[in-house]
Amino acid sequence: MYLLGTDIGTQGTKTVLVDEKGIVLAEASREYDVITPKPNWAEQWPDVWAKAVFETVREVVEKSNVPKNQIAGIAISGLYGGSGVPVDKNMQPLRPCLIWMDRRAVKETEWVKKNVPKEQIFSITGNYVDSYFGFTKMMWIRNNEPEIWKKIYKFVTPKDYVIYKMTNQLVIDYSSAGNLGGVFDIRKLTWSKEMCDVLGIPIEYLPERIVKSSDVVGKISKEASELCGLLEGTPVVAGGIDAPVAQLSAGALQEGEHVAMVGTSTCWGTVHDGSKLAFGLVSYPYVVYDTERIYTFGGSATTGALARWFKEQFAESETIVGERTGVSAYQLLDQEVKGIPAGSDGIVVLPYFMGERSPIWDPSARGVVFGVTLYHKRAHIYKAFMEAGAYALRHNIEAGLNAGLKLNDECWIVGGVARSSVWVQIFADVTGFKMRQVASLVEAPFGDAFLAGLGTKVIDKPERIKEWVKYREPVEPRLENKKLYDKYYEIYLQLYERTKDLMQSL
Repeated sequence: MYLLGTDIGTQGTKTVLVDEKGIVLAEASREYDVITPKPNWAEQWPDVWAKAVFETVREVVEKSNVPKNQIAGIAISGLYGGSGVPVDKNMQPLRPCLIWMDRRAVKETEWVKKNVPKEQIFSITGNYVDSYFGFTKMMWIRNNEPEIWKKIYKFVTPKDYVIYKMTNQLVIDYSSAGNLGGVFDIRKLTWSKEMCDVLGIPIEYLPERIVKSSDVVGKISKEASELCGLLEGTPVVAGGIDAPVAQLSAGALQEGEHVAMVGTSTCWGTVHDGSKLAFGLVSYPYVVYDTERIYTFGGSATTGALARWFKEQFAESETIVGERTGVSAYQLLDQEVKGIPAGSDGIVVLPYFMGERSPIWDPSARGVVFGVTLYHKRAHIYKAFMEAGAYALRHNIEAGLNAGLKLNDECWIVGGVARSSVWVQIFADVTGFKMRQVASLVEAPFGDAFLAGLGTKVIDKPERIKEWVKYREPVEPRLENKKLYDKYYEIYLQLYERTKDLMQSL
């Protein structure tokens, strides 16, 4: 039997097809854009995701040439879709989805801080408040678009919107529900009527059916079959938020195991029993052992997004050469920075180009390129961007350690950025942790395929993921660089503290 896994990302969707042993036989991807009508606003129409899923599924099925009746099932993960897609009773989108990058709900966040005791919201949800969370984005729609608010039937997450398009079944998994923040009871594993009433979010706007990430939630409909190429009746498994699914794809099941998913953004996380919830980080149910284990993570809003922005704005020549030679523009940029020393000869970048999530939770934060002189070249600045992503990862890891989370000395790394050996070495040097890449480098879609196997009983238990995952040799931190980065990291921390008021004034 064969298994499909699809991940809906912020800037693209990827699908893989694997066999029962986790060998990837085919993969396909599609890219798309984020709508940014104003600074710190970020939204997407959901049919972009559905189209990308249907196209990539069809492509891998055709590429692989496996018999369709031997495809046991498919699971789908997705970006954190913030508010979710507000749909009417006909399941038609009423407006674009406010995705995780959107930070417009500043007034709503401040209202919660002033009117809801943090002990109350944290004790129920395991989380606090920020414009990152979906519940504040829901409140923004209520406060600013009342005509749309009146028409809302449900808020539906990105991957659950696509699952509905595939199966005509409306569900949400525990990880997606928990990541909404202030309306989910992390202990009772259901919606909190108390918090919904306090926040003014009708509980009926939230999907009634909350399931495990490995549950079969429906089957491919006739209409969806024609679009995606799967047989009508093929099982569809719930999946989850992309970060914990990527965590699973690296083989993380036990306390102390921690993973950095580094793509458009960074999500660093670890798994535990929930007895110690870290205030200031994000916590919700894990995607296996959903009712027993908690996934706690910290996230930086821009990592790979910085590299993409730099490429689009300043690397036209690399892009042209890449198109002619088939070598990625990012690979060419990697070669250029190899001659730049650690610390980029005195440049420090704050990577807050879309505000920032943990641990500073500041939607007003802005990007800063500090220390530039006429000596510096373009490659210095690009390497400083790479180092900024590593500083942000270290900041979140230290927040976890300060909260009492147990961490092994080795961090597993997955995601598109993990393809860059130069960047992975920088992560090791800055954080002081060994960085171990997953050899297959397919991240969340690989975890989705595994969940599809669990749901369809092709795989008997979560521990089998250890047999699927193959690792490269760990990348050791270089101590000389680590000592230098320790000094620059302190400048990084102070630079934000000394500029945050100016950022706010902008």
